Amino acid sequence: MRPQRRFPGIPATLAAAALVTASAWTPAAAAEATGDERAGTRFATFNASLHRSAEGELVEDLKTPDDPQARAAAEVIQRQRPDVLLVNEFDYDSEGRAVELFQRNYLSAGQNGADPIEYPYTYTAPSNTGVASGTDLNNDGAAATEPGEPGYAEDALGFGEYPGQYGMAVLSKHPIDTSGARTFQTFRWADMPGARLPTDPDTGESFYSDEALEVLRLSSKSHWDLPVRVGRGRAVHFLVSHPTPPSFDGPEKRNVARNHDEIRFWADYVTPGKAGYVYDDDGTRGGLPPGAPFVIAGDLNTDPEDGDGDPDAIPRLLNAPRVNGTVRPDSEGGTQAAQRQGGANNDHTGDPAHDTADFADDPGPGNLRVDYVLPSRGLPPRDTGVFWPLAEDPAAEVVRAASDHRLVWLDLR
Repeated sequence: MRPQRRFPGIPATLAAAALVTASAWTPAAAAEATGDERAGTRFATFNASLHRSAEGELVEDLKTPDDPQARAAAEVIQRQRPDVLLVNEFDYDSEGRAVELFQRNYLSAGQNGADPIEYPYTYTAPSNTGVASGTDLNNDGAAATEPGEPGYAEDALGFGEYPGQYGMAVLSKHPIDTSGARTFQTFRWADMPGARLPTDPDTGESFYSDEALEVLRLSSKSHWDLPVRVGRGRAVHFLVSHPTPPSFDGPEKRNVARNHDEIRFWADYVTPGKAGYVYDDDGTRGGLPPGAPFVIAGDLNTDPEDGDGDPDAIPRLLNAPRVNGTVRPDSEGGTQAAQRQGGANNDHTGDPAHDTADFADDPGPGNLRVDYVLPSRGLPPRDTGVFWPLAEDPAAEVVRAASDHRLVWLDLR
């Protein structure tokens, strides 16, 4: 989610633009085992909130090893030690400097007594956030086409003040098969059969103009399918995204609808016979090969039971035939936080042990489960959790300083 924090180029050929480099559950220390000690592979997602208000600011902040928020985010990662990690809200730059600097100056340096961690394989690619659409997407009567203009972020293909804001990055200890990677940044929303394109509730007409629908993409950032070689030649497809929050819109609920369909994309992609309409940025059609193992990860910005999202969005994904929707990471810290903070949390129906984000409580939406790491059926999970320490745990302050989201992890055998 974007606002409500509690702490202070347009792509052409995306395959060429993508950058690939080889370069606790209870007490906070409980999940700090290395990959070898765990005897498995830990997949994780973390909305680290490493975004900045202007283009290039993140690179500047990471050039020195003393940015407090980046240090806190690095410590969270070091204490949980994922083998394959999606980082949401990490500003994209075309040279990959931010990822390189975050590794060199933060992850490679032990933070607050935690051991350094190295990721020799990284992947980042362009995001739709902050890319000018050239059309009036928010229907205010003007198409803002230059960063800094009023309404520019809402008229961009994905909400953002400049190209690449709120981007994504994948960090991995295992090789990423870039030749088999697929990205879906340019897939048009209108090309999804049965898309929930918003309508004006007063007129019943399409909220978007024909001109807007010609250019509007489904992904507010992007959708990536990254085969990761986790050992013995086995590739697990890491399916990552960051759908738009189902809020910050009007009675047409355009963001609720887009969020639903961004989540639906993965449900269709992994289900045989459902993804014939899908095409990637190279023009290849179809979904995941039948039987291919996968892990779906990301800040999906919707809770199964509470908050502003479409109530069908997450159940549709969790109930997809090949998704193991029974994997439900939890923490004691999430339960404690909901009890202490009250407000909107008091009206929630979902179990707060599964919450992954610490959002505003008055007026809401309260704490929610919005971050997911979901394996395919047939990939045996060993353990899973949300890194949300109890308030009395020394790690709690670091977690709060890093982000309003919590790192969510899944260990596979």
